[in-house]
Amino acid sequence: MFVHKTALLSALATALLASTSLQAAEALKAVGAGEGRLDIVAWPGYIERGETDKNYDWVTQFEKDTGCKVNIKTAATSDEMVSLMNKGGYDLVTASGDASLRLIYGKRVQPIDPKLVPNWKNLDPRLGGGDWYTVDGKTYGTPYQWGPNLLMYNTKAFSKAPDSWSAVFEAQQLADGKPNKGRVQAYDGPIYIADAALYLKSAQPDLAINDPYELNEKQYAAVLELLRKQHTLVHRYWHDATVQMSDFKNEGVVASSTWGYMANTLKAEGQPVATVFPKEGVTGWADTTMLHADAKHPNCAYKWMDWSLEPKVQGDLAAWFGSLPAVPAGCKASELLGAGGCATNGYDQFDRIAFWKTPQAKCKTQGQCVPYSRWTQDYIAIMGGR
Repeated sequence: MFVHKTALLSALATALLASTSLQAAEALKAVGAGEGRLDIVAWPGYIERGETDKNYDWVTQFEKDTGCKVNIKTAATSDEMVSLMNKGGYDLVTASGDASLRLIYGKRVQPIDPKLVPNWKNLDPRLGGGDWYTVDGKTYGTPYQWGPNLLMYNTKAFSKAPDSWSAVFEAQQLADGKPNKGRVQAYDGPIYIADAALYLKSAQPDLAINDPYELNEKQYAAVLELLRKQHTLVHRYWHDATVQMSDFKNEGVVASSTWGYMANTLKAEGQPVATVFPKEGVTGWADTTMLHADAKHPNCAYKWMDWSLEPKVQGDLAAWFGSLPAVPAGCKASELLGAGGCATNGYDQFDRIAFWKTPQAKCKTQGQCVPYSRWTQDYIAIMGGR
């Protein structure tokens, strides 16, 4: 989510992860009285106290109940989140899968004890033990929200719903008589390499891609070749939700990966857009509330992690963000989300989503894979036309 990479920031993050020797702290043995304060790094819109819309407020009641004053530092990118957690001074972070393993292996977050989170019982079993936040049998945080990266398209440019990601990866004429060149978007984070890999898994089965986040050198080279060809089609590499919506309305963009938030907002405005789950499947994100290794307010942090799994909180958050609750009961606990909100946002498509995770050099499917540091360097070059 909002993963806009820069070479400098990635280099700093890599250096910090490589050089750190700090050990993750012991998990809290029991939750006691709150410390009166809680500092959270979060995506914009993830922690609302009614300031934007009074109907969306899941902070005020928590503060009244616990005495823990919530302070939010918003971050627009996963790299920014990693950088902030490396610097320290925060208790929690709502990390996406392309950051969570970096934080774990960099020892910036500590394992938690789910037994100290009473509402853990509410968790969607499909999210339990996810490999983006579970390492060596240890649990690093509580799932927060999840969602698919959908294919959004302009219904006037396509005579029928596109059933493949080829709509954004391959040059083609569209039903409105114009080519797709200069009218599609690609995500501007290195994790988008996985979207191309997922497409090639189906389009070029001879590559034998099993996991789009675990690519050997041959597979990786083929994916980069596809992305370089796609560069000639791309109108913009997007990460800002508002900018993407504006591009669909004003700049002639007709196809792109997107999140439910943008699609639902555009539909509500009467724009001619729709979304599909292409036949190749989709990538997606499952965000985790993770506890800093040196959290100064661990009791408040545990209280927040428990509060975050309340069904109504989960439902209200999903309604606001266009995402999906990590708690199934959240689908029915929020008037704001409505009875059909979860179905609209893709709740039943879980098994078709390849969730973001940080690519590692040592991988399960084929032993040795191209690590995320290479993904970062190469994708920056591709966005620059190299």
